[in-house]
Amino acid sequence: MPVKLGPAGVPLSCKGRTIVEGMDDIISLGLETMEVQTVRMVAPNHFEQYWQAGVLANKTEFEMNIHGPYYSELLGNRVERGRSLAKIESTLQAARTINARHITLHAGHYGGMSPGSAANEQVANVFAGVVDRVAEIWHDDEDEFPVFPWIKNGTPSKIGIETSGRQELWGSLEEVLEVVNHVEGTIPVLNIAHIHARGHGKMRTSEDYGELFDQVRETIGTKEFYCHFSGVEHRTGNAMHYTQIKKSDLNFEPLAEFIVEDGGWLDITLISDSPLLEHDAMYMLQSIEKSKHRQLERKAREDRRRALSAQTGSTPAVLAAKEAQLAALLPDDVQAPAETDVEPVADAEPVPEPAAETDAEPVAEPDAEAEKPAKKAPKKKASKAKAEEKNTDVFDFEEEDDDLF
Repeated sequence: MPVKLGPAGVPLSCKGRTIVEGMDDIISLGLETMEVQTVRMVAPNHFEQYWQAGVLANKTEFEMNIHGPYYSELLGNRVERGRSLAKIESTLQAARTINARHITLHAGHYGGMSPGSAANEQVANVFAGVVDRVAEIWHDDEDEFPVFPWIKNGTPSKIGIETSGRQELWGSLEEVLEVVNHVEGTIPVLNIAHIHARGHGKMRTSEDYGELFDQVRETIGTKEFYCHFSGVEHRTGNAMHYTQIKKSDLNFEPLAEFIVEDGGWLDITLISDSPLLEHDAMYMLQSIEKSKHRQLERKAREDRRRALSAQTGSTPAVLAAKEAQLAALLPDDVQAPAETDVEPVADAEPVPEPAAETDAEPVAEPDAEAEKPAKKAPKKKASKAKAEEKNTDVFDFEEEDDDLF
């Protein structure tokens, strides 16, 4: 279950704004990939940055990717299509220089065409030409560039076709899969926010993600996935703009749960498109780690129940039911840790009621003794109240966390 995470661009926290400095910061955060943004143009004066980034990526096995121009007209007339391909050509040249493994591209508006096989065929023809051009660029003049060992010994970048988030743009999941299935050298780029928006908010549970990845695997037969993720504001089946994950109805926890529970067969790269970039990338990494811990805790409880069932002659299902009953008897403020504290109670299986009574006795004794120092009690409560007021002023980070992530 290899999972690589990284931001779409130089991290916001990076003091320098070069690609190499951004890579250093990403690696120090424990992330493993990055998507360079050339969404409007590729500046010639950035060539030195691209070359340095390619050398660093080759030495450290850091996965570099690149995003092409957002605005494309591959379904337009000859002039519009030629203008878009000229922008894509610059992206392909930069991709070779930085040793990019994936190049993400858009098809753009339907133009004068309607959704259907004719539009898909034209898009497929255009991307077939892009794949051929990548192969030419990758192996052109390899003897003149000995400082680019990845060009001579590596393989060309894969052309990624990204799903779109608006109804008037070519790029529904079905359209992308059909083209990728017919053009060798292309891969689908699953923009989860776009799929969620175009489907009127359909990505809500881990089962939804299971159906999505199964559909892709059954259609094109791949285990490698390149995905974008962020929060999104959407209406009427159209994405309006990206948001931070915690401010959206698109939650990452279901995807994390799917990756941990059922995604052992996945080889997935996750790029954070969020306005918070590396902050939400770290949030996704933490969510995956939490899902792993929950899985380990659940397996530990199951193993403990099996061991107890072997000792007591009961069954794991009966023990789980008794644990649930005992947890329900505890006060509300003790409900959360009930699952982890069940083991000693389960040993006292024949007499569960006395165990509940003995838990109640120590609570009754302090109540009886507390009547004597009744005059001092209000002072203690007041001092505690003052301490709480001070603590809330200094240590209350709830709002800041929401703003950060």
